[in-house]
Amino acid sequence: MNLKTIKKVAVIGATTNREKYGNIIIRDLKKKGFEIIPVTPKYDEIEGIKTVKEVKDLPKEVDLLVFVVPPKVGLEITKEALKYGFKNLWYQPGAYSEDINEYLKKNNIKAAHDLCIMVETNKN
Repeated sequence: MNLKTIKKVAVIGATTNREKYGNIIIRDLKKKGFEIIPVTPKYDEIEGIKTVKEVKDLPKEVDLLVFVVPPKVGLEITKEALKYGFKNLWYQPGAYSEDINEYLKKNNIKAAHDLCIMVETNKN
């Protein structure tokens, strides 16, 4: 996955809690110039950015979905993401599982996992 071509990033599991990665990642990527769309049913706005409630509400031009949710939740959202045509998926450490791996393999999707998006975007 070429992070240099990524502009619009959806963060699945976004939160208003500034101590959690669902918020830290939003602030980090925003500071690096990415357009961020937080995805959460819990809040209307995070860090001054309007949220969307579900993956189906995302604009089609989102370049990357970053998962910051437990694997069980992530598997269900992965299924929804593929259903709506999103194929660039990134699973933060702790968000990936064998079940997600099997599902992606079955659907011929390669995803980034067990790498931190904040670290990897520092390399570009």
